[in-house]
Amino acid sequence: MPHPARSTRRLLTRPALPRALRQAPSRGHPHRFAADAGLLVVAVAFAIPLAWLVLSSLNTEATLRLRLPASPAPDNFSAVMTDEITFTPMLNSLLLCGGATLITVVCAALAAYPLSRFRARFSRPYLLAILFSTCLPITAIMVPVYGLFVQVNLIDTMYGTTLFLAAAQLPFAIWLMKNFMDGVPKALEEAAWTDGASWMQTLWRIILPLMGPGFTVVTIYTFIMMWGNFFVPFMLLLSPEQLPASVSIFNFFGNYGAIAFGELAAFSILYSTPVILLYILISRRLGGGFALGGAVKG
Repeated sequence: MPHPARSTRRLLTRPALPRALRQAPSRGHPHRFAADAGLLVVAVAFAIPLAWLVLSSLNTEATLRLRLPASPAPDNFSAVMTDEITFTPMLNSLLLCGGATLITVVCAALAAYPLSRFRARFSRPYLLAILFSTCLPITAIMVPVYGLFVQVNLIDTMYGTTLFLAAAQLPFAIWLMKNFMDGVPKALEEAAWTDGASWMQTLWRIILPLMGPGFTVVTIYTFIMMWGNFFVPFMLLLSPEQLPASVSIFNFFGNYGAIAFGELAAFSILYSTPVILLYILISRRLGGGFALGGAVKG
């Protein structure tokens, strides 16, 4: 039998690593430096336009050049904060995107529930069709949509544009909603059915409250995607008093290349403020999961 002391030393002795593994960290330094340099270039590429936006909004003589204003002043914000330029278009955007988001979220919840809970023969082809719908560019279908809206008298109407925005964003919302809904245990639904609840009561009283973070993510993401949509309201809305802020930004582009850069930068900051606030609210929930393990105990 081997000596106990020798066996103990053999177990406690750390085996030597191969030479290739010992040299791996040193070989990774050039690759890591190249990756950091690439990320730095990307960060600078994003930071320069943002810096131009902030500096130009405080410069009454702003141009396309990135430079510090000689005398920073909020004159550009005072010039754009009027009913015609900012407040009415922002209100139109809130009504348009808010109504479309409400329709999209309700329809996505109703469509995602059977796709998540029931297995049918046509479930996979239906999901693939939804996935294909998310890949279609909006410009490819706007010509027939415009002709359809003219025939059914929905052109230049807020409710018609709201319905189309909701329909355009619905496929991706269904995908997101189904993925979040898959994380809710089915045992909770079975317990509710045992107590006599219908499937509609189970959906609205059990599933949606438990998938609150996912429901919030779908709602805010849908609103953000609609908030930045320019082409749809530009094609379907004709009256200037109904245009949202994403389209009224054209007011700062004059003829023959004359652009009010300072006012454009100030309006862009005001227009981006709701989206930034929503992103701050959603950022803590993007990486979170569902802690529902304890809900099925007891």
